[in-house]
Amino acid sequence: MPAATQAQALPASGQANTVRKHLVYFRDKTGTPFTVSQPQAFLSARAVQRRTRQNIAVQPRDLPVTPAYVTQLKAVPGATVWYTSRWFNAAVVSCDSATLRNLQALPFVRSATTLNRTAAAGSAPVRPRSFEEALDPALERTQANPVYGTAYKQALTIGAVAMHNAGFRGEGMQIAVFDDGFPGVNQSAPFASLRNEGRVADTYNFVERTSDVYRIASHGTNTLSTMAANQTGVFIGTAPKATYRLYLTEQTSAENPIEEVNWLLAAERADSAGVDIISSSLGYYDFEIAYANYSYADLNGRTAISSRAATVAARVGMLVVNSAGNSGRNPGPSLLAPSDADSVIAVGAVDSLRNYAAFSSKGPSADGRIKPNLAAQGVRAAVVNIAGQAVRSDGTSFSCPVLAGMAACFWQANPRLTAQEVISVLQRSASQATSPDNLLGYGIPNAVAAYALANPGAPLSAGRPQAVVGQLFVYPNPMKNEELSLEVSEALRGKALHVRFYDARGALVAEQKLPATTAAVLRLQPGPLAKGMYTCDVTAGDTTRRTARFVKQ
Repeated sequence: MPAATQAQALPASGQANTVRKHLVYFRDKTGTPFTVSQPQAFLSARAVQRRTRQNIAVQPRDLPVTPAYVTQLKAVPGATVWYTSRWFNAAVVSCDSATLRNLQALPFVRSATTLNRTAAAGSAPVRPRSFEEALDPALERTQANPVYGTAYKQALTIGAVAMHNAGFRGEGMQIAVFDDGFPGVNQSAPFASLRNEGRVADTYNFVERTSDVYRIASHGTNTLSTMAANQTGVFIGTAPKATYRLYLTEQTSAENPIEEVNWLLAAERADSAGVDIISSSLGYYDFEIAYANYSYADLNGRTAISSRAATVAARVGMLVVNSAGNSGRNPGPSLLAPSDADSVIAVGAVDSLRNYAAFSSKGPSADGRIKPNLAAQGVRAAVVNIAGQAVRSDGTSFSCPVLAGMAACFWQANPRLTAQEVISVLQRSASQATSPDNLLGYGIPNAVAAYALANPGAPLSAGRPQAVVGQLFVYPNPMKNEELSLEVSEALRGKALHVRFYDARGALVAEQKLPATTAAVLRLQPGPLAKGMYTCDVTAGDTTRRTARFVKQ
């Protein structure tokens, strides 16, 4: 849902003793016990590995805030510290205006932004523009597929079905979903494999500071289903074997800047956990208080809290996929933050015939960049509701995760690529690659074409993938017993290999040294492994290194 604000304190209104939330910015990180040389103290091993694979250095912005500053904030009477932000070097504090003045007087505090206000009594607050039209229970049975159910066409259009047939269903990939609630995901049949296989790695409700995300509202259930639902003949999403982290960031009762800060906090939590992809069907533009609204000039990727957060998320190696918005019927550019960020995939919507959806928000960004970047089906998109039923709905809220799930499978198949390279290849594969516009950007991507671009001379094939130069494959994936084979590319043949196996936390669980050979397939012996996700890391000498992810069932 749209919301927005600028990074400044809002004018005072209402009672002086009204308690509100504020983002309190610190001047520095002086005295922090953390260092960039020891990131394992504040980042998971998986997060460090993601940076290492993409040659991304840990920077001071990644360091947690100075603990002594937080202690002093908590010591101010009337102040409650809810959260801290590494990237913004700030804290979310709940207090009244008098207490806020005391906080701002502290020598280490730079400034403060008020995050939640309500419209004055009797005024008509700006209501959020819905990302989707009402669910339609009338399914087009003729469009259903015996395997994918009604989700078939939207997956087929972007090449996700072909990725699945080639053995890439998102195994080993982690996707964080930001939304307003996920009721039914913990109970209904289409999500049974997600639960039974332990692929919900984390849940957190940033609105209430609890782990309960299975309530509040159902938009998150709908968006998640387009990727994660996995019930043969009913609904199969675009990444049915990925692992998910479910974050409730939206406060449905009102539109306020606190929701953008929740987006920021969720992105930092996803980063710390080592998430690969963020799928966010959220947007910010209008607030309860009109003077806090964004203008088009603000949609330059550098102003909105959520856009600034999305930019950092991209800089640390996560692939950020965000809905462009549903304001396309408005005259002129109609993007919502954070889709204006420069390093994210802003997703527009098309219908099943690949035509532009009139509601899909238009670009460019305020600084003239092509937006949206890509598009997928968002008109009568197939989704799962809280009762576990396949229904249809409209909105870029659904084209976004449909595409994000495909991107997870594509990145699984091409783990050597950086997040920004994934964006580039997907854009080059798309239907308007040579003539992008501000309705659909580079157009509708195709995973098969993208794979061919990333692997010249080795097209995607059904069944066990082919080994190619620069690529590492292990199979079967998922691994069911203790049998695992390594299909060796030319770059690794004739060299002694050192194979290491890491679990999802980044801990070394097994290793094996293999003598030099010209064989194309080698038998690996990781030994008995517990169920879960693993990384196979292969090095040859000092310069050649390849990794592949696999799942042990």
